[in-house]
Amino acid sequence: MTTWEYLTTPLLIHNTAAILNNWGKQGWELVQVVQGPEGGLVAYFKRPVTTDGSTNAGLAAAEASRQFEGGQA
Repeated sequence: MTTWEYLTTPLLIHNTAAILNNWGKQGWELVQVVQGPEGGLVAYFKRPVTTDGSTNAGLAAAEASRQFEGGQA
């Protein structure tokens, strides 16, 4: 049985492709994009949990996403 980990991240309209490509390179599959509570877009991703003990990979990936905050690529 596959176990999944999930990640949510804001999408900046002017940098959407770069953000999605970054997550895709890290093995994340885009599940859905919805409007967030403050009007922006939020992307939901999933990927299988690996058996090498990296159960907190989603947290590490979330930290990596901060490079996109403030419009930086």
